[in-house]
Formats: sequence, structure tokens, C-alpha cells
Amino acid sequence: MLDTQSTPDVDAPAGARRPGLVLAVTCLALAVVVSAMASLNVALPDIATQTHATQTQQSWIIDAYSLVFASLLLPAGALGDRFGRRRALIAGLLVYGAASAGATLSTSPDMLIGLRAVMGAGAALVMPATLSTITSTFPREQRARAVSVWAAVAGASGVLGLMASGMLLQSWSWASVFWFNAVLVTVALAGTLAFVPESAERGAPRLDLVGAVLAAGGVATVVYAVIEAPVNGWSSATTLAGLGLGLLLVVGFVLWELRQRHPLLDPRLFRNRRFAAGSLSITMQFFALFGFMFVLMQYLQLLRGDSALRAALSLLAMPIGMVPTSRLSPRLSARFGARGPWTLGLIGLALGLAILAHLGPNSSYPEVAAGLIPLGAGLGLAMPPATTAITDALPPRLQNVGSAVNDLARELGGALGIAVLSSLLNGVYRDHLHPTGVPAHVTEAARSSIAAATAIGGPVLDPARTAFTDGLHIALMAASGVALTAALAVAALLGRKRRRDATDAAD
Repeated sequence: MLDTQSTPDVDAPAGARRPGLVLAVTCLALAVVVSAMASLNVALPDIATQTHATQTQQSWIIDAYSLVFASLLLPAGALGDRFGRRRALIAGLLVYGAASAGATLSTSPDMLIGLRAVMGAGAALVMPATLSTITSTFPREQRARAVSVWAAVAGASGVLGLMASGMLLQSWSWASVFWFNAVLVTVALAGTLAFVPESAERGAPRLDLVGAVLAAGGVATVVYAVIEAPVNGWSSATTLAGLGLGLLLVVGFVLWELRQRHPLLDPRLFRNRRFAAGSLSITMQFFALFGFMFVLMQYLQLLRGDSALRAALSLLAMPIGMVPTSRLSPRLSARFGARGPWTLGLIGLALGLAILAHLGPNSSYPEVAAGLIPLGAGLGLAMPPATTAITDALPPRLQNVGSAVNDLARELGGALGIAVLSSLLNGVYRDHLHPTGVPAHVTEAARSSIAAATAIGGPVLDPARTAFTDGLHIALMAASGVALTAALAVAALLGRKRRRDATDAAD
């Protein structure tokens, strides 16, 4: 099905024989683009004040990045395979850094939305190139450990980005967040030029332009519909039409790719059980992770009254569980097989979310940490084998596309998680809020958000806190159910080792 013989076009700088430095540089570039998904959330109040952004514009300041990022990942990954992963990494960092610097000068929300979209295009070049550079640099016996470091950075960067933004906003304006990104990109670019080797493939086929357009259009339409669904309604004609058109484009992409001699992404790869399990698992993990972060940040700031910095610092309990287990996961997989630690990690993720679902308005921080630690530990166990399963299923010449599939699963999962869990939270909050002794227009205003209810105060406040807690319980239990479903699916797809190896060899 796929040509597994390829000859790397080695055009490496002097530091190419230093895999530790390659890992450090690529993980820094990864951390910058991943943290940008969440780090701007804490700066939105400052941005709204200075740029007079409406609520819809504030949403798109965040979502424009994810929309462009997700829609361009597959084409960008293919460009890296054809023209060189180091070149793709350099180009992506230059685009991302220039847009970050330009964002510091923004005076209108529309300008900021446009620059965030450009940053997403740069990130789409960067993220696949980081993982494919690691898999092509490290020998097979060291690859799982290097991938576990990459996965840990990918998982923890959102939390670290929130924390860094909170610290910057203590002393400076929202523009400091973009300046900080620009500085980190400069360091990553210098490291790439000095230490990262080139791994372009000689004789790479011509880029599948039709497939690239169908993939980008399908993903962009689906993600746009999902992002707008909480506003338009999940059953609205706009949402259903967007999802329908997006799925139609995705089906067209699959049919087109099945007919191509050199497809952008061969759909038959998903017959490989490990590849399918990895893609499904990553999607569901990030559904739970980004949805939970969106919900919990509101809980910490609006119910507990934490500042943006304190709320971000509260999430540091998660890496306490994630970092050691992400280092342990490759060893456990090598000794016992990936199925055990992978499935156990997803169960740990489900357990952590279930514990957090029982938080109340007056819960103490140790109760929050009691859920965050097993959640982080579960992600640390489950992410490395899922990521390794995706990259190991592909030949060297397609490592950037494999990395793009991995990254696309993360982006789609995150966008779905935020949209679905926020919709559940808001729906339950509105349905359960019935304050007594207040005019109807005040009740309706309070139902618009917990922030509005807090501003109104009085007899509205306590019922609003109770209604929000009910919504949090439903949303996080739903996320826990998704993680548990992922555990069952992975266990079923991997099956017994002997049967799985025979099936994958045939595929």
C-alpha cells in the first residue's frame, strides 16, 4: 500500500548529531504553538477594555487561531514531507513570530482576529514538523522515550501558557503575551538553525492539491460549525448545514484519496488497529482536556473568586501527576505492551474528571487537586503510546503527515470538547436557575452567564452558584464518560497482541 523505502535528503547543520538539543528545540517550538490555544483566555478582559471588542469578537480572537490551525495541518504536514521538515519548521516560526509581533500593535479586534489566524497558519507548519523531526532524528530504540517527552510538553503547555500569561498580566498589558511569544519564537528559531537536521525525502511525489483543498475545507467547515454551535444552537439549521457540508467534504476527501497513487493521507491506514486506536484516543483525550480546562477556569474564577494568576497556578497540580507518568509510560509499554498502561491512563483520566465533577461552590483547593493529580497521571500514561502508535504506523517519508494526523486529532478533540462541554454547562445553568422574588428581566439577564449573575448579586447569586455547580457536574461527568469510552475502544482495538500483530502486518 505504501512505499516504505525512502532516502532522507540530509542537509543537516553542525549540531545535527545532538539529539538532546534537537528534542529541546522542537519541544520549545511545540510549547509556543500549543500554549497559544489557551494562554489568551486570561487576557480577554484587558483586550475587550482596550479594543472595545464585543463578546462575539472576543470569542473569535480565541477561535480564529484554532480554526486555521486545524484546517491547515494535513496540507502543511505534506509540505514538510516534500520540501523538508526543518524548512517547514523555520517557515512556520517566522510566520508565527511576525504575526505575534504585529499583534502587539493591534488597535482593533478585527485586526487582532486576522493576526491570530495568521499565527494559526504558522503553527500548522510548526507542530507536525516538531514530532516528525523527533521521529526521524532518534533511533527506534530511543524514539518512544523522546515521544513521551514531546507528549508531556504538548499536554502541559496549555497550563503553563495560562500561568505565564497570568504572571505577565500582573505587571503589563495584554500585548505582553504576544511579545513573550515572539521572544520564545526567536529562541526556537535560533535553535532550529543551529541544531535541527533536515529530513526532506528525495523523490517525494507531487503534492495532492485537490486532496489538500478538500481536507482543509472539510475540517474548517466542521470546526467552524462546532465553534458556533453554542451560539446558534446544536439543532439550528446553520449548525446542521455546516456539519453536513463539512462531513460531505470529508467524504469527498476520502473518496478522492482512495483513487490516488500518492494520496495526501491514505484512508486505508485506519485499517491498522494501532493507528486507528492512537487517532481515536488522542481525539478523545483532548476533548476531555480542553473542555475540562474551559469549564474549570470559569469555576475557579467565578465561583471560588480566584484571580487569573491564582486560577492558572491552581492547575499546576496536574503536571505533578503527568510528568512522572509520561516518563514511566514508555518503560511500562516496552515491558508489558502498550495496551495496559494506555488503557489504565484513560481510566485515570476518567477518574480525575469524575472527582472534579463533584466540586461545589465552597470546595477547598485540596479537593480540586485530588482530581487534577489522577487526571494528569492518566494523560501522562495514555498520551505517549497513542502518539507513538500513530507515528510508528507510517514509513519515514510520511512522518510529517503522521504528525499532522496526530496534531489534527488534538485540535479537533479540543474544539469539540470546548464546544460540547460549554454547551452542556450553559444549558444546565439556564434550565436550573429559578431565583424567587426577582423580576423576569433580571432572571433572564442572570441566565445569560454566571458572570452576569455575580454582577447582579442579591437574591440571584446563591441560586446561580447552585445552577452553575449543577452544570459543572453534568459537563465533567460527560467528559469522564468520553474518557472511559476511549479506554474501552482502545482495549478493543488493540485486543490480544498476537492477533493485533497479524492484522497490522496484513494491513
